[in-house]
Amino acid sequence: MKIISFYLPQFHEIPENNDAWGNGFTEWTNVKKNRPLFAGHQQPRVPLHKNYYNLLSPDTLQWQAGLAGEYGVDSFCFYHYWFQGRMVLEKPVEILRNKPEIPIQYCFAWANEPWTKTWHGAGGNKEILIPQTYGKKEEWAKHYEYFLPYFKDERYLKKDNRPVVLIYKLWNIPFYNDMIRYWKERAKEDGFAGIYLLCMKNARSRVHASKYVDGTVDFDPNNTKAKMLEKAIEILPKDKKSILWNRLAMKAIDYRKLNRKMIQEPHKQNEYRTVFVDYDDTPRRGSKGVVTFGSSPGRFEYYLKQSLRLAQKEGNEFLFINAWNEWGEGNYLEPDEKNGYAYLKAVKRAKQKQMKQPEGSD
Repeated sequence: MKIISFYLPQFHEIPENNDAWGNGFTEWTNVKKNRPLFAGHQQPRVPLHKNYYNLLSPDTLQWQAGLAGEYGVDSFCFYHYWFQGRMVLEKPVEILRNKPEIPIQYCFAWANEPWTKTWHGAGGNKEILIPQTYGKKEEWAKHYEYFLPYFKDERYLKKDNRPVVLIYKLWNIPFYNDMIRYWKERAKEDGFAGIYLLCMKNARSRVHASKYVDGTVDFDPNNTKAKMLEKAIEILPKDKKSILWNRLAMKAIDYRKLNRKMIQEPHKQNEYRTVFVDYDDTPRRGSKGVVTFGSSPGRFEYYLKQSLRLAQKEGNEFLFINAWNEWGEGNYLEPDEKNGYAYLKAVKRAKQKQMKQPEGSD
């Protein structure tokens, strides 16, 4: 079974962010400046040895790949930002592709939403910096041709000779069935068995039945926490709803309750589970953020073991972890000043246990 970790490439400067936020902006900017909002709030999060790395350095990617290999993470799933041929944050994965000596598998998750200022610290004022628009065949061809050199890389993650591609909000794409069919036909012409297309499943998703969609990936904790917060608000009188929302936004949800809810959700073959490390997006959203409480390396390991066991029983060879480096969400496997390598060690132990477990055992 392969463990695939979502990977955020926003740890280097780009012109779009410098224009919106000022020169020098990266993911680290909001991480560094965050402060505790209540007693016991673990902020700011500090990487081990204050390693505020730059992803334009091949040495950083080499270090990350080495950590992943040592502790049992098989693949990075890079968020991919494509706006009719215009891209942002594409440089780290381009560096990886051009450095075949870096030993890590990888794939893409197309985050097909507008590039907005609310993504980092703008509260409720949504300013669209780059709109997300979609074309037809000419556009699909251009996008596929960008993917192709990556697909040809031996390190690119494949299932049965089909490159794995995730799409965040597939249903937002007009004629998405035609687009997927076109991509799969092009892939076959290029020597692959097609494309293994996965729709990311979140709280407001509509996963339509389609013979061209090969499966789903849970986008958790976002999926489950959104449902739980909505349910909590609905039980209050109308005049109390905003009070509870503000209170929950500060004190949030028990990590264990979220995970129990995720574990109980039935899955079939090609419906892939996701386990998350922790969650606290106050570096991005301030007092409007959401915080989970109660995460620890031991609890993370427990739920990872449970999810690996269930995924194996369900016949699924991939399990996703959110995330490798979502520091702006407090959601990362990378070592920090508080826990060191404890979360990575938890992955290694959980995977070793799963590998020793006889197939089909409970």
